[in-house]
Amino acid sequence: MADPYSSEIPPRREPPAFNVPGAVLLLLVLLFGVQIIVMSLSWEQQEQIILLFSLIPARYLSDIAVLQPAFPGGAGADFWTPLTYTFLHGGWEHLIVNSVWLLAFGSPIAQRLGATRFFLFYFLCGIAGALLHVLLYPGSNIPVIGASAAISGLMGGAARFVFLADGPLGALGGRANGRPMGGGARRTGIVTALKDRRTLIFVGIWIGLNFLFGATALSGVFGAAQIAWEAHLGGFLFGLLVFGLFDPLQISPSGGPGNVGYGEWLGDQGPENRSE
Repeated sequence: MADPYSSEIPPRREPPAFNVPGAVLLLLVLLFGVQIIVMSLSWEQQEQIILLFSLIPARYLSDIAVLQPAFPGGAGADFWTPLTYTFLHGGWEHLIVNSVWLLAFGSPIAQRLGATRFFLFYFLCGIAGALLHVLLYPGSNIPVIGASAAISGLMGGAARFVFLADGPLGALGGRANGRPMGGGARRTGIVTALKDRRTLIFVGIWIGLNFLFGATALSGVFGAAQIAWEAHLGGFLFGLLVFGLFDPLQISPSGGPGNVGYGEWLGDQGPENRSE
């Protein structure tokens, strides 16, 4: 029987080297699987896939749509394309870049929310990005593809808690202050989060880079495809603002241990052991 009065501290277990949640792995498998299938088709078939499953704003403006050739899928595609466009990519480079960001920001989100909430949050972020893009470009017949808007939403959601660890994005390293990747029991409201300097810097840099490479002369620096930065912005803002509705962890009602303003609860440990 263990000695209840023992002062020995249990040894710290290091996180596994490969610590990606199953929901993120499943999503990556789906994204790469779709890309492999699409790339195996002829050019004409790929074009039909794009028209059938990509986001085309002109679908939603009847005055413009009547002037366009009939879009495949009819009215049904009006409902599924704000979701299916997130599975299509313009090439392997596009997919690989998105996969890196998905691993970085999707992992702490999935660890914190669980698989069901993660998928719901992810796809709603993608839909939010699609809606903003359609509102800003209601007559455009340029297809929009890629998971970037949904992943941007993950970035916005992660900004609500990853900066609670020691150092910028510390919670992405697997564990922070002995807590799991998802950030432990602490949670902050949107107002408090935006008062955090690191969160504000992250949000400002993210929006600035998207605007720089999406709305300026630098938009073609990474290739001929135009970056739908407005869709990214829609997904990011949705994730940032509504993440709390999906977060199962609660803010401490007393404002005590667990509240973002108090750091990690150290119990009987002295201040000399506190990490700043």
